[in-house]
Amino acid sequence: MSPPSAFKYLNKLQGQRVLVLGGSSGIGFAVAEAAVEHGANVIISSSNPAKVQSAVERLQKHAQATQNAADSIRGKACDVANADTLERNLIELLDFSTTEGKLDHVVYTAGNGISMPILASTSLDGINAATIVRHHAPTLLAKHLPNYVTKSTNSSFTLTSGSYSRRPGQNWSIIAGIGAAVEGLARGFAVDIKPIRVNAVRLGIVTTEFFEHIPEEHRQVFIEASARDNLMGKLGKPEEVAEAYLYSLKDTFATGSIITTNGGQLIGRSDE
Repeated sequence: MSPPSAFKYLNKLQGQRVLVLGGSSGIGFAVAEAAVEHGANVIISSSNPAKVQSAVERLQKHAQATQNAADSIRGKACDVANADTLERNLIELLDFSTTEGKLDHVVYTAGNGISMPILASTSLDGINAATIVRHHAPTLLAKHLPNYVTKSTNSSFTLTSGSYSRRPGQNWSIIAGIGAAVEGLARGFAVDIKPIRVNAVRLGIVTTEFFEHIPEEHRQVFIEASARDNLMGKLGKPEEVAEAYLYSLKDTFATGSIITTNGGQLIGRSDE
C-alpha cells in the first residue's frame, strides 16, 4: 500500500472524472489539458467527430509526456446546435461519459460561429440561433446532471459567459443579453441542483479558433481594438483563462459565483 500523498492542493483532481463540452479546441481544450496534468480522467466533446478524435490523441500524448494515464482520456461527438436532437444528444453523451462511474465535474465551453445578431435587423430565428448553444443546451444539460454527477460539494458544473454581459459594445445587445442570462442560470442552477456546485467564468476576449469566423477584412481591426480595450493591452490566451475553470473545479466552497478573467476590461483601457 502506497503512503498517503503529502500534497493538499496539487492532487485535488486526481482520478476524478471531468467532462468538457467544447473540449476539442480553444478554451475547452486548454481546460481538458490542464485537467489531464492534474491527473483527472477526461472526456471531451464537440460537434465534429474528426476534431474530437484529433484532440483526444493530442491529450493522450500530453498525458504520456506528463506521466499521467493516457487511457483515461476519451471523446465523443455531440451536436448541441440542433434543437430537434439536442436533449437526446446530451443524454447519449452523458451515458457515454459515465460507463465507468459518475462524473465529478462538467465544464461547458461550447460555442458556435454565428453572425452577430444586430438589434436593428434581428429576427426570432437569429436570436434562437445565437441562444441554443449558449443558453438552451446548458439548461438541458443541467436538467440531467443530477442523474450523472456525484451529488457532493466536491462536484461542479461550470458555465461560460463573457465581459460583454457587463460592458456591451455597439450592436452587442443580443449577445450581452445571452451572457447575462448564462450568469443568471449559474446562480439558479446552484440552488436547483445543490449540493453540486455551479459557477460561471466571465471571459474577456480570448484568442481562439473562433476568430476564423470574423471576416478577414475585419479581423485585424477587431483584434487591435480588443487589445486596447483592457488594461493589459493584449488578448487572453486559452491556457491563461483555463486557470479560472480549474479554480471552479477545485474550490469546494465556491458556488453561484461569477469568476472573471478579462485583463481588466471592465475598469479601463490600455491607452487611457
